[in-house]
Amino acid sequence: MSRACSARARYRRGVVTVHSGDLEQRRGVEVWRERFEATPARSGELCSTISGVPVEPLSTPDTVVVDYERDLGYPGRFPFTRGVYPSMYRGRLWTMRQFAGFGTAAETNERFRYLLAHGQTGLSTAFDMPTLMGLDSDHPRSLGEVGREGVAVDSLDDMRRLFAGIPLGEVSTSMTINAPAAMLLAFYLCVGEEQGVPRERLRGTIQTDILKEYIAQKEYIFPPEPSMRLVTDMVEFCAAEMPLWHPISISGYHIREAGSTAAQELAFTLQDGFTYVEWALERGLDVDSFAPRLSFFFNAHIDFFEEIAKYRAARRIWATVLRDRYGAKDERSLLMRFHTQTAGVSLTWQQPLVNVARTAIEALAAVLGGTQSLHTNSYDEALALPTEDAVRLALRTQQVIAHETGVVDAIDPLGGSYHVEALTNELERQAYAYFDRIERLGGMVEAIKQNFPQREIAEASFRYQSEVEARQRLVVGVNAHTVDDEAPIPILKIDPALESEQIERVRALRARRDAAAAEAALAELRRAAAGTGNLMPPIVAAAKADVTMGEMCDALRETWGTWRETPVF
Repeated sequence: MSRACSARARYRRGVVTVHSGDLEQRRGVEVWRERFEATPARSGELCSTISGVPVEPLSTPDTVVVDYERDLGYPGRFPFTRGVYPSMYRGRLWTMRQFAGFGTAAETNERFRYLLAHGQTGLSTAFDMPTLMGLDSDHPRSLGEVGREGVAVDSLDDMRRLFAGIPLGEVSTSMTINAPAAMLLAFYLCVGEEQGVPRERLRGTIQTDILKEYIAQKEYIFPPEPSMRLVTDMVEFCAAEMPLWHPISISGYHIREAGSTAAQELAFTLQDGFTYVEWALERGLDVDSFAPRLSFFFNAHIDFFEEIAKYRAARRIWATVLRDRYGAKDERSLLMRFHTQTAGVSLTWQQPLVNVARTAIEALAAVLGGTQSLHTNSYDEALALPTEDAVRLALRTQQVIAHETGVVDAIDPLGGSYHVEALTNELERQAYAYFDRIERLGGMVEAIKQNFPQREIAEASFRYQSEVEARQRLVVGVNAHTVDDEAPIPILKIDPALESEQIERVRALRARRDAAAAEAALAELRRAAAGTGNLMPPIVAAAKADVTMGEMCDALRETWGTWRETPVF
């Protein structure tokens, strides 16, 4: 038995049933094959998925092994290949959650209100680089970056402004933040309580996926082990205090944006998820007390059928491993619910309006793959943060798919397609092969320290770029169908004065707060970080004492140190 099959056997049980066609069908395939091979092939371009999986010109019952009950089943039933809910979009559409954030909290609050007024059904918050890195806006390293690629949030006061006039008891909010996720969750919790919404009624997701930061996005602060401790603290805290909140959005999106294949995105994302489960189990939590609130975040790339197959394989793997390896008994623990964002890396600054077509195709793949939530990129995002017109068109793209195409009327309409099932099986096989390799390295944390996933992604990225440069893969407007003179399009420009305003705001907060209370809260956070207790209560207390996010992160830096990875070339 191969290592890949061996890994699959450890994670999954079941006997393979081979369905063979009858003699007449075989003869028909042979006749077709002769005629196909006699036809000249299209020259130059590769006949494989964007990830390099060879594409059979014709899939048939002789080439695709499918056991319907074991591999597909029914929506809302194990193994959930066809969807996590019995009715899927016949009962409720996915959440349309456009990513938004720029400048200060006041400017982003206006964009939130604009999107809600135009039919968005959930909020998704983008933070600027200083916030992502745990730095306040007045830190020297923040210079020139405040509010540039997301909203600056330094304190509880900023969070109040960000959600002013938005009833947190009625909306679901997503926050894309990782290393300082605990601090931002504390701010949000406090704002909800100030609005009269108890923490147990707050709904939403915070990303918190620190493992993918080491693998792909590189917005980490602390070494892996204390970072994982903080993530586990959040899982434990939310299981007890915030039962409607998703404490981790296990993210493959950034892994794919870094250049991974679909199989690598699938495998590394799921392995990250298994690692979070294992840390929580070691903490003493019952798997069914937290697994139902774990969620996922995937990329919707341009290779249409491969993406659909990826989502179907992901659901099947997660349900099988949670049941068979980790002993989950609550069916909700087996449900892989995920958010999808169309691929930023597929957008081009050349002929940017063509990005409208790319985004529509990617969004359609996400819907046909059964996503629970979707963000559609704006056509101008290869140039700048999106304008209001561009983001409205991106939202309208989702609404057209939902209300005009008819794809929401049938559940998993491509299920049973020989091509889609073949791709689903192949991506699943490759994922299990990666699980086996990671297990032999000592698990995901050790694999990251040895640069295994980083190296695999770098090699995949290099292969793809080489294929584009050799014109084996054509990208419209980049290496094919180019134009010489392109008219510029309007782009969003951030007022530089907003940075100065934000710096003054955080300095004014420090000047007016109770300094003794703030210092006492920081001292308690340092003490707790040096111990073993859950860090969320002292972080919430520090937020209420107007300690800034950067000050809290500095306290943890002093206790835990920071992390520098070995470069991969």
